[in-house]
Amino acid sequence: MAFKLGDKFINIDRPFVTEDGVKYPHLRNPEVRASLGVIETPDETQNFDQRFFWGVGNPKLLNDREEVDENGNPMWVKVLGTNDKGDPAMVDSDKRLVTKGLKSQWTAQVKATAGSLLAQTDWYIIRSAERQVAVPESVAGYRAAVVAEADRLEAAIAACADVPALIAVVSAMNWPEA
Repeated sequence: MAFKLGDKFINIDRPFVTEDGVKYPHLRNPEVRASLGVIETPDETQNFDQRFFWGVGNPKLLNDREEVDENGNPMWVKVLGTNDKGDPAMVDSDKRLVTKGLKSQWTAQVKATAGSLLAQTDWYIIRSAERQVAVPESVAGYRAAVVAEADRLEAAIAACADVPALIAVVSAMNWPEA
């Protein structure tokens, strides 16, 4: 929670001086705060989902971005190489420097989750391939449901036009249970 006096946020743990010069070492006492008109309010500066926003009203990058320098020239991933004198130095590679956006990050998360869920039943597939033992229908159905949910999420993430749409997709994840 935050504290406001009028339209200004105040820190109740710091010294406070009123407009008429009265000094308080802090405003932790609720009775003192009430007498001054200080109200407790939701902290608007903390009311955002840090997975999607840098701050209130400041969404993170949605799509990948190829980086450029201040002159608009492409930037490249640096690797250890040698300079003109043959000394070790960081040099440009042939790979563009790309900042991954939320879509790439969430797509990677979906793939990791699907892989983790499928890994639990991979031994059935290996046993089937090596020894021709049938995969139980329940396992095959579960694996198909995991793959279907991953495919659905990846397509929905790719189709997102803005961060609120991505939040809706992520909030609607529906992974099957084994």
